[in-house]
Amino acid sequence: MIDTHAHLTDERYDGDREEVVKRAKETGVKKIICILVEFDERSMQIFNRLLEHDFIFGAVGIHPHDAKDYEKHKDIFLQLLDLPKIVALGETGLDYHYLNSPAQTQKAVFEKQLQIASERNLPVIIHSREALDDAFSIISNSGIKKAVMHCFSGLEEEAKEYLNLGFYISFAGPVTFKNAKKPKEVIKIIPDDRLLLETDCPYLAPQVFRGERNEPSYIKYIYEEAANLKNISVDKLAGIVSENVFKLFGT
Repeated sequence: MIDTHAHLTDERYDGDREEVVKRAKETGVKKIICILVEFDERSMQIFNRLLEHDFIFGAVGIHPHDAKDYEKHKDIFLQLLDLPKIVALGETGLDYHYLNSPAQTQKAVFEKQLQIASERNLPVIIHSREALDDAFSIISNSGIKKAVMHCFSGLEEEAKEYLNLGFYISFAGPVTFKNAKKPKEVIKIIPDDRLLLETDCPYLAPQVFRGERNEPSYIKYIYEEAANLKNISVDKLAGIVSENVFKLFGT
């Protein structure tokens, strides 16, 4: 099993981060992609220590919430992209739910990061929340070919639009929720060769731990639900996702 999206630098792990990593390995998690979207000294030090684990890889991006601080973080962000275990740029995108950064600023910074990813030939991990039309327009115009729509919560029609661009679609804990009819239906139409799974921890714990802190070891519940919905074994699904991770991230 692979967790393609985990925020292990989050302060909620400060008391037991190494135990969380150990539990993941003991549960059968073969790889974790750790997402860095904070650029304070503490977070970057933790991120570098996490990358010392042989099965943890990294991605770095300016989150849409922090788009207003792009110029402040730009230099260190670009330096971090050069780290040897960085496999993607992200997460980046648009989030109009809270508008922590103005929409116009988010759009401009998203466009800049897609250009950087293109120049560096890096796949992109895309966050899109309540910004469907603007996100799709920017993505389509960017010419980006290697990307994943992370923690996908859209409709079948939206998934098909991104599939037509050659993107991957990733599902997180909500696919396990009892009342989550939409993601349960959408995952069924995602071709095997475009499917990824993630925890997005510490957020969105699966149904069995809903409301609690999430962690990479809980990815097994997402694999179990996804395998059931796709009518295949967990082992087969794990092989499919592993192949997709290699194709997209090169690891």
